[in-house]
Amino acid sequence: MKVSAAHPTLEAVAAHAGVSRATVSRVVNETPGVRPELRERVKRSVAELGYVPNSAARSLVTRRTGAVAVVIAEPETRVFADPFFARQLRGISRELSANNLQLLLMLLEQDADYERVARYLAGGHVDGTLMFSLHTDDPLRGIASASGLPTVFGGRPWWPGWEDDDSVLYVDTDNRDGARQAVRHLLSLGRRRIAVISGPLDQTSAVDRLAGYCDALGVERPAPELLAHGDFTVEGGMAAMAELIRRSPAPDAVFAGNDLMATGALRALRAEGLRVPEDVAVVGYDDLEPATWSDPPLTTVRQDVARMGEIMAAVLLERLNSPAVPEPVIMPVHLVVRASA
Repeated sequence: MKVSAAHPTLEAVAAHAGVSRATVSRVVNETPGVRPELRERVKRSVAELGYVPNSAARSLVTRRTGAVAVVIAEPETRVFADPFFARQLRGISRELSANNLQLLLMLLEQDADYERVARYLAGGHVDGTLMFSLHTDDPLRGIASASGLPTVFGGRPWWPGWEDDDSVLYVDTDNRDGARQAVRHLLSLGRRRIAVISGPLDQTSAVDRLAGYCDALGVERPAPELLAHGDFTVEGGMAAMAELIRRSPAPDAVFAGNDLMATGALRALRAEGLRVPEDVAVVGYDDLEPATWSDPPLTTVRQDVARMGEIMAAVLLERLNSPAVPEPVIMPVHLVVRASA
């Protein structure tokens, strides 16, 4: 029979279970040293009484807040418009929830937000930080270091000397190899004027994908007439593709640095009366929802973005629970062939 109480206390649980208050505290805070039979008895009493631990008091014992900050170095207009972020957050949330941790989302809309984030992280409100979509001039790296919190970065770091710093934790996918796969596929189709729409080159994912494009073509740098810059948005892809079409000779294929830009490229080609893939073959990157919604469906490089989020959270948890520093993780990617190429 369930016993009801408005706000059952630790003492009430102890009396109900017939154990000391200290024993209940150790069980609630998952501290070792309690016999299995007593632990089970306390858990039954907690469930019957509906006891909920006081988070503030618990944090004094465990020195944990039970929360993790997820910091995305993008404004909300970008985050909520790009399915990449939704997929990655889904993976992070899944892993944190499975470990009874709360996700605190922090976005960066303007310069003043960096000071706000720095104060919050230094204030002991969270146990660790997950940061992604950083740019090369981003102060978040210094903010993470100053906070003293365990931090996992999404994406390959960029700052000098990071390769020699064993404390740097990051999770990434093999962006360079993904781009190589995309361009080699276009070459196998007989395409020879292969253009590239790059993402913003102040992010390592875009830099690595552009490098992979060059690898596949056997060149040190892209031909100027075959390179256009985008910003990982549909609009950026449309503008870049329109620019490429105006050049002479026009490309017979294009590799876009993400699916949103590839979708924009499809729209620009359609507006000019060009057929895909007959006139211009198109390959994207990510394999998120826009890839299958587009007309025609996109050939694209698939990276498991949700799994990347899960692994980021798992690496942080490993760091929180062990003095050993986990290894960085580089996830493989593979090409998915559809109608656009």
